[in-house]
Amino acid sequence: MTNLIKTSNLKMSTNENGCTDLLRAQAQIWNHMFSFINSSAAKCAVQLGIPDILYKHDKPMSFSNLSAELPLVHPSKVSFLPILMRFLVHSGFLNQHDQNHYSLTPASRLLVTNNPSGTRSHFLINHDQLLQKASFELSSWFQNDSPTAFHTAYGISFWDYFVEKPKLGESFNDAMASDSILVANVLITECKYVFEGLTSLVDVGGGTGTVAIAIAKAFPMINCTVFDLPHVIGDLNGSGNLEFVGGSMFDKIPNANAILLKWILHDWSDEDCVKILKKCKEAIPCREKGGKVIIIDMVMEDPKLISDEEFVRAQHNMDLLMMVLYAAKERTKKEWEKLFTESGFTQYKITPSLGSRSLIEIYP
Repeated sequence: MTNLIKTSNLKMSTNENGCTDLLRAQAQIWNHMFSFINSSAAKCAVQLGIPDILYKHDKPMSFSNLSAELPLVHPSKVSFLPILMRFLVHSGFLNQHDQNHYSLTPASRLLVTNNPSGTRSHFLINHDQLLQKASFELSSWFQNDSPTAFHTAYGISFWDYFVEKPKLGESFNDAMASDSILVANVLITECKYVFEGLTSLVDVGGGTGTVAIAIAKAFPMINCTVFDLPHVIGDLNGSGNLEFVGGSMFDKIPNANAILLKWILHDWSDEDCVKILKKCKEAIPCREKGGKVIIIDMVMEDPKLISDEEFVRAQHNMDLLMMVLYAAKERTKKEWEKLFTESGFTQYKITPSLGSRSLIEIYP
């Protein structure tokens, strides 16, 4: 009898790894399959005002006090809140303390209303049905002749859609401005060497001027120009060492020592990127006279980021989004180098100092 039991256990052990791998594979599929629920739950927390309530409380808050401040019409819904809270804790949006007390994490602080460098507006606009519908058309796009998945969903480009829907365009610009504040803070504090020796800079596609305003204030010796489409610039006026100029980067870019392209090139195809970079090269002097282009964008497969899963996952998600919206992409170091060479630049330097994005300097 003892020998039979040992043999049975041995057989179970032999099959155990195979069963575990199969169940793990099923769990992996579940996680992908239900990822939209995860995202919807986080959106729910923002819309209920959970980050705002915890931020105002300014210390760990009990579940009962938190639930009492939520806009719940029917008291029966309180019994379901622990499910949402458990998810938020597991996902890193909340800290849980003893006796069911909760506080914000660095991630959820970025979702607080009116946080200048937060991502709340960016978070919400990416949960709009506008982008979701385009994403759901990805497989159709691979099988049709439409230029983008967004075209497949709406019949026009992402940018043209915003021209027709100016209020949504304003929301998008607000989202970009919040991101720009965060990036500008890092640039000015951690990467200020990149501005040394400059007397003029043009922020191409600079929107409402968030980054250029910060640079102009931090470096008063640099004359900064925000350059974007006329309908984006609108009636914005600069002052001191800051000005706004309307135009197209495919036609002519104002002359300066340096051109800044923050999160611009990943919106465009390789062919269009070469056109943009050539216009940049025409607008700057030679390297000996301080000419360069400063690019803030992602560098895929960067060995220095491989160990941080959050940064890598963010890169791959953004890569997919660029494909859906613009039939564009994030690029590897080799792909960037190819663009620089085809545009007539001779040298470049990549510094991975902006999280999932890098600071790239290229020289004529």
